[in-house]
Amino acid sequence: MSEKYPQLVSRFLRYVKVDTRSDEDSQTVPSSPKEVQFLKDLAVELKEVGLENVRTMKDGYLFAELPSNLPDGQGTKVGFISHVDTADFESEHVNPQEVDNYDGHSVLELGTSGFKLDPAVFPNLKNYQGHDLITTDGTTLLGSDDKSGVAEIVSLIEYLIAHPEIKHGPVRVAFGPDEEIGIGANNFDVAAFDADFAYTVDGGPLGELEWETFNAAQAEIVITGQNVHPGTAKGAMVNALQVAIDFHNALPEHDRPEKTEGREGFYHLIDMAGTPEEAKLTYIIRDHDHDTFENRKATMTQIADQLNKDLHKDRVALTLKDQYYNMGDVLKDHQEVVDYAEEAMTDLGIKPITDPARGGTDGSKITFLGLPTPNLFAGGENMHGRYEFVSKQVMEQATDVLLGILQKAAK
Repeated sequence: MSEKYPQLVSRFLRYVKVDTRSDEDSQTVPSSPKEVQFLKDLAVELKEVGLENVRTMKDGYLFAELPSNLPDGQGTKVGFISHVDTADFESEHVNPQEVDNYDGHSVLELGTSGFKLDPAVFPNLKNYQGHDLITTDGTTLLGSDDKSGVAEIVSLIEYLIAHPEIKHGPVRVAFGPDEEIGIGANNFDVAAFDADFAYTVDGGPLGELEWETFNAAQAEIVITGQNVHPGTAKGAMVNALQVAIDFHNALPEHDRPEKTEGREGFYHLIDMAGTPEEAKLTYIIRDHDHDTFENRKATMTQIADQLNKDLHKDRVALTLKDQYYNMGDVLKDHQEVVDYAEEAMTDLGIKPITDPARGGTDGSKITFLGLPTPNLFAGGENMHGRYEFVSKQVMEQATDVLLGILQKAAK
């Protein structure tokens, strides 16, 4: 238990036991009533902690404020943002397991599930010698993404209120729904949030500082076939499943997630279903470079056009939808926001990891809405599944970084 943030771990354990999985098939905002209830309960807690102007926005976001305690009552307005929903994995009956003083090499049994955290499979465990870990029991995810971030932000505020000698400018906090299904920040109210810059506290291991992300789009392909008896199919059958295979095979073979790294983008087939009569493909398209991203979408359009030409009929219908953009294209002109975080980490003996993120965050969308918002580590490892874990010490260090940023901004 952290002496500095005494409620940090207990708060986190309380949060993760509440099911807040978002629902991609829902038509409501937020997508799940479970998220709505969690945010209502969180609003009560924020008021009890001492935050002001606690209010729920029409998009489901929960906003709150801590006034400046600088002599003039002013100062740089810094925001911290986390999401409350969890990913598309079993999220009911989360039963966290605590491992004190992990030795860095032992295999950890995940409850009685038969699943294990084995350093031979997950070498990142070796980074946690001497740490106190929180794991799953092997039957659910943990929810560190992003309830670690929520617990860290609330614990930071609690600490600031208990220590008025620590000077800071205005602090804005926001907790939102539906990040895991990609729509949570679509209508984030930047003007109402009223920050000069912000950080999402939604990253992974110690030191992670993401200010470059993928550009992202989704492609939906619907193929209309012509099914006839296979005995008399010659010259008449158009097998939609075969056309789907032809479409996939026309994409660059190397440009897949399992064959790429660093700044290399990809096409990722995430769903394929159908019959000879109709087939559907769903891809996500990712690339850090905007021009290459646009070329990837153009490649898909060209493949669809060529197949329709070869089939002498428009049987391949392609729908492309942009999801988010590389926030680095904006943040390259706001490096002081990144510098605050790098300096706060360095002061704490933490090495910043600024590799381009092979993913996106709510900060990607919020940055393009006009509020520079890089992403900070919250501590989670192996997120979105049964092998997820987090270090109590890293959660405390994440909270220390937030505190350091505020102190630097106050100067």
